[in-house]
Amino acid sequence: MSITKESELIGMKKVSDVVAYTLREMKTYARPGLTTKELDDFGANIIKSFGANSAPFMTYKFPGWTCISVGNEFCHGIPSIKKILKEGDLINIDVSAELDGFWSDNGESFVLGEDLNGHQMLVDSSKNILQKAINNIRGGVKISDIGYLIETEAKKRGYKVIKNLTGHGIGRSLHEEPSEIANFKDKFNHTRFRKNSIVAIETFISTDSSYAVTLNDGWTMVGNKGGFMAQHEHTIVVTNDKPIILTEKNEIWN
Repeated sequence: MSITKESELIGMKKVSDVVAYTLREMKTYARPGLTTKELDDFGANIIKSFGANSAPFMTYKFPGWTCISVGNEFCHGIPSIKKILKEGDLINIDVSAELDGFWSDNGESFVLGEDLNGHQMLVDSSKNILQKAINNIRGGVKISDIGYLIETEAKKRGYKVIKNLTGHGIGRSLHEEPSEIANFKDKFNHTRFRKNSIVAIETFISTDSSYAVTLNDGWTMVGNKGGFMAQHEHTIVVTNDKPIILTEKNEIWN
């Protein structure tokens, strides 16, 4: 989607505030002993209170309002009464929603409580790499150049990137053109970021794997070579200067 009038920017800001606030509140609410279903129900109530709808459910009939992945789960984890959060867990929450015909997406990985399992460095790397990537996006910049930046920064820190999970365009639906904003230099992708376009930029930073594979539940993804992954995501408006970060209220950089 490209912003062509003020009402569209207002619409995108409204739905982005919803997903950002929901993500921030879910992270604050998460605690040891809570099930991921209880955490999802908490997020669902916030989304519904704004009159918004779950984007993954509307688009894919995903069995939950939000995606909550724990431990070695990379993404698309299904909320469950059987999955109980523990101190030191690596958790990823991805919240996307639709409101009044506008769609926005954001996500964050974090360590629950004390870093008992040594995940914090991975989380911080993903967070910092996303910030650097977004700060380098302008109208006219090649998408593959941002992918190269993300992969280079990951390698510097001793990590890999997941090559079959990408950022994407967004706005009037959950996934739009550009359909793939990869975390590596895709030499076949000559597309450039366009001024006034809306995109969801995501990092997928991994300890061991380069690809994500789907488990038998049809949704949850893990690494092809195991390990752990951290993801951080903002929905932004591309400009000729620094992008407008629509989901900044999630406070993932704080």
